[in-house]
Amino acid sequence: MSFDTESSLSNIALIDWVAAYLESWGVPFVRVPNAAGDKEAIFATIGPMRDGGVVLSGHTDCVSVEGQAWTSDPFRLRVADGKAHARGAVDMKGFDAIALAAVPDFLAADLARPIHVMLSYDEETTCLGVVDTIARFGRDLPRPGVVIVGEPTDLAVVEAHKSVATFVTQVHGFAAHSAKPSLGANAVMAAGELVVELNRLADEMERRGDPSGRFDPPHTTVHVGRIRGGTARNILPELCTINWEFRGVPGLDPDEIPARLAQRADAVVRERLNRYGAFGRIETTREVLVPGLVPEPGSEAERLVLAVTGRNATETVAYGTEAGRFQAAGIPTVVCGPGTIDRAHQPDEFITLAEIAAGEAFMRRLAAQCG
Repeated sequence: MSFDTESSLSNIALIDWVAAYLESWGVPFVRVPNAAGDKEAIFATIGPMRDGGVVLSGHTDCVSVEGQAWTSDPFRLRVADGKAHARGAVDMKGFDAIALAAVPDFLAADLARPIHVMLSYDEETTCLGVVDTIARFGRDLPRPGVVIVGEPTDLAVVEAHKSVATFVTQVHGFAAHSAKPSLGANAVMAAGELVVELNRLADEMERRGDPSGRFDPPHTTVHVGRIRGGTARNILPELCTINWEFRGVPGLDPDEIPARLAQRADAVVRERLNRYGAFGRIETTREVLVPGLVPEPGSEAERLVLAVTGRNATETVAYGTEAGRFQAAGIPTVVCGPGTIDRAHQPDEFITLAEIAAGEAFMRRLAAQCG
């Protein structure tokens, strides 16, 4: 079976398949739909139906393949030369498949502590696909004691990652002939001043650095990814849109950077957009805020997964995950999964068969710890 579950598409066909698989093993599960009813998460329990279990958390969505040169169908698994190629193979359907394939082993282990398999949606866009399920923990679903988010870390135990916040800033000007700029307001030129401010903030964040010294790069990053504006060379642009983001080290106030940009935007409105009249305004909307994963040295999740992996130290990653959502709900959480993020989102994405085997061994050791 194969499923195209790009984030813009429904994942229900895949969840239907997972539900049928779980039913074939007699594993109880709950499906948690989104508000629109076109996507679902699923939460399954192997072992006793009680609080304090271990969640194996993975997402089912993947990024687009548009514009990428694949040598085979990206949505049909191709195994060759010790590698399993497909979109999402390493990020992170490989982990999902390993967790599901371990269900018979979990059942045979006669678990004293439950293991839950939780699959979500929209991780690649908002990391909100876990929120409705988390809200049910301790109500009509068991409240877990540990969450393992299986993003590819080469099975390193990751206890911290940066937050991710994305924004759209729209600069509204007023169209006029470029020969008479006093009759309007140039949205693109005003937007340029905001980009300069974001550059200045990026430099300041780099100088401020990361107090822990554990991240790569070792500071909060600020990035402008896209600017759109204008219709012709000789027309003052009426609108310019800036898509930007920051990725903050733990401890960064998520409101600091947008608040400081807003201060500069107020000045730009006064000094440039409205210098000849009440022509313009600037609006910034936050699209997504993915909370960071904050270090919790000695947490139950850290102790358990270090024991399972046999490692003696934790690491950090620069990318965002759903882990911060679980941690914000008060559940000790780490990130640990097979494969490397360096292959994610690439054409001919793959996970090696050796990495899959290492993931299978991880599941067997976890079952022993929960037995």
